[in-house]
Amino acid sequence: MATFARISLANKIINIERVNDNNVPTEQAGIDFLNKLHNIQGSDPYYKQSFRDGTRKNPAMIGGTYDPARDAFIPPQPHLSWTLNETTCIWDPPTPYPDDGGIYRWDESTLSWIE
Repeated sequence: MATFARISLANKIINIERVNDNNVPTEQAGIDFLNKLHNIQGSDPYYKQSFRDGTRKNPAMIGGTYDPARDAFIPPQPHLSWTLNETTCIWDPPTPYPDDGGIYRWDESTLSWIE
């Protein structure tokens, strides 16, 4: 199954759709198929194929964004203090996750990991 992100003109991912591979031998064929299926004309919304292999950096997810300049999907920002890693297009916390084998959760009020 091929996965496509439905994207608003504001580049927000508003839906994820899966299409049988037989219908989409190429990304453009998948876009054309979905536009016809949903009777979409024009450019709002538009589609981009999402991959799990690192193409377009990350898989698309509802609430995330598509960055046309990077040709990358960016997940939603998990916390206000986290910054976007320009290389991976993943949000990085101000303090790295501890590597001592423990299980932690992020506490935004203290900007720290809590065990």
